[in-house]
Amino acid sequence: MKRYLILEDGSHYEGIGFGADNFQIGELVFNTSMTGYQEVLSDLSYCGQITVMTYPLIGNYGINRDDFESLNPAIFGLIVKEACKSPNNFRSAENIDEFLKLKGIPAIENIDTRAITKKIREVGTLKAIMSDTIENKDDIVKMLKETPYMNDHVKMVSTKNAFPIPNRGKKVVLIDFGAKLGIIRELSKRNCDLIVVPYDTDFKTIMSLNPDGIMLSNGPGNPKDVKESINTIKELIGKVPMFGICLGHQLISLACGADTIKLKFGHRGGNHPVKDLETNKVSITSQNHSYAVEKESLSNTDLIMTHVSLNDGSCEGVKHKKYPVFSVQYHPESSPGPEDSKYLFDNFIDMINNNYGEKNA
Repeated sequence: MKRYLILEDGSHYEGIGFGADNFQIGELVFNTSMTGYQEVLSDLSYCGQITVMTYPLIGNYGINRDDFESLNPAIFGLIVKEACKSPNNFRSAENIDEFLKLKGIPAIENIDTRAITKKIREVGTLKAIMSDTIENKDDIVKMLKETPYMNDHVKMVSTKNAFPIPNRGKKVVLIDFGAKLGIIRELSKRNCDLIVVPYDTDFKTIMSLNPDGIMLSNGPGNPKDVKESINTIKELIGKVPMFGICLGHQLISLACGADTIKLKFGHRGGNHPVKDLETNKVSITSQNHSYAVEKESLSNTDLIMTHVSLNDGSCEGVKHKKYPVFSVQYHPESSPGPEDSKYLFDNFIDMINNNYGEKNA
């Protein structure tokens, strides 16, 4: 059955529909990963977005039980050149069409993904919606133009209640802005005694948990929309060692007085080179973000830029001049992507141990 992708600039693209048919207005973005579509689909940072996969073959190894980054995906739609309905892999439990139908995610295949990606690169991200007809296209375009972007992404995907993931190591409070399970796995591998709390948990409640460290997770949307969390982070800085990833990185920067900007079309993929300015080491990283910390705004803060993108020169990491606080814009847990940067979790544990030793000296 024909299905159309209609953009707010009035253009449209024709393809074949699969997956679910509950269409929503979303921000149209693209991801350049060659594999890892299951992790992309289940990454809560894609909340509110319709994602174009630039690699032409998606679904070849099916959907398995192990590679999820969340149990309830929040992505608004998937656009692919060709979707494989007959996967061949020993781990596969279902095909991508079955999974999308089950989770209520609409999709289109046999569509010109290269043309769509080129448009996004040239004009930036756009609002879009899928439709099974273009007879009322003018009305749809008008609706797209008049509908504002969402501003409550984090509220939609954060846990509603705190819960523990017990272990025998140091106690880490993970503030959940839409946390990937990959972050939880990496902390658990390092024996962290985790408590996952909602994004709007206040300073007093967090400190009552007696954390040895605080992890600020990834998440969707504009960091400036999460004002209550920025104020809480301001209070936490200097009290407990802190590590921020993606949205968590942006929130640390805002809490310290820096600014964030929206990129033209963002960074999404598993092959982004990032340079560590302290060691001159280059890592290939997994990224998924629309916003970045404005480099020039760091000059009036207590933050130092530690990492930079070799693609566009944008800020990819910071650390605090006085306190055990650091963050990166990319995803050291990968899932999907290269594992060059998992050492950052070890650095976080070392920071906690050093701070713990100083407190008890």
